[in-house]
Amino acid sequence: MAKNNLVMELKDFSFTYAGAEKSSLKKINLPIEENKITAMIGPSGCGKSTLLRAMNRIHDLYPGNTYEGKINLYKEDGSKQNILELKKENDFIKLRQEVGMIFQKPTPFPMSIFDNVAYGLRLSGMKNKSELQGHVEEALKGAAIWEETKDRLNKSALGLSGGQQQRLCIARAVALKPRVLLFDEPTSALDPISTGAIEELIAEIKSEVSVVIVTHNMQQASRLSDYTAFMYLGDLAEFDKTDKIFLNPKEKLTEDYITGRFG
Repeated sequence: MAKNNLVMELKDFSFTYAGAEKSSLKKINLPIEENKITAMIGPSGCGKSTLLRAMNRIHDLYPGNTYEGKINLYKEDGSKQNILELKKENDFIKLRQEVGMIFQKPTPFPMSIFDNVAYGLRLSGMKNKSELQGHVEEALKGAAIWEETKDRLNKSALGLSGGQQQRLCIARAVALKPRVLLFDEPTSALDPISTGAIEELIAEIKSEVSVVIVTHNMQQASRLSDYTAFMYLGDLAEFDKTDKIFLNPKEKLTEDYITGRFG
C-alpha cells in the first residue's frame, strides 16, 4: 500500500488550453486517497472535467495545452511518479492502463462484447486464450454484467442498452486492474434504474480501485463519495470529507451551491 494512503496527489497544478490567455485551472492541491471515492462538484464550466482529464493526460490527444505543477501517481510499492513528466507515447498508454477513464456517453468499441474487454489486455501483452477468457469473465462479473452477456460474448457490443454499454466500458477499464478510475458524469445519459446499477457498481469496485467522479447530481455525490471537492471558476474552493462538505461546509459559496441558492 502506498505510504500515507494516497494513490494520487495534485500539487500546485495549473492547466491552460492551447491558445487561451487565462488558465482554466489555477494552483490546485488535491489528495486522492486509496480505495476511496472522491467526488468533484461545482457549476458547469468550473473546471471539473478539465481537472479529471488531466489526471490521465487525455488532454495530450490535442496539442498545445500547458501543464504546471505536479500530479503524482503513487505505485503499489510506495514509489511515486509525476505524470506531467511523461513524454513517450508508450508511457501514456501505460498511464491510461493505470488510470482508466469512463466518459459521460458510453463508448464501446464497434466489436464484440468479448473483444471490447479483451482489447486492453491484448494491448498489454496477454496472448494466451484461456487466460484472456478468464480475465474477461472476471471483469464482466466485476462490472455486474456477466449474466446479461455470457451467452452473447461474440455479438456486437453496440447491441447493448445504454446502461449495459456503460457497465461494459467499466468492465473494459477494470480488466486492466487500474490504480485509479476516473468517471466523467457516468450516469447523466442514463435512466434512473441504470443509474442505480452504475452507482452500486462504483460503490463495490472501490475495494479494488480508487475512484474520482465528476457529477452534477448532488444526491449522487453525497450518497457515493467519501470525499468531495467543490470547484468554482478554476479554483478548488473547498475539499473535505463528504459529510462535512454537505452538512457543515466552511465556505458560504459551497453551502450556497449545495443548497441550490446559487447564481
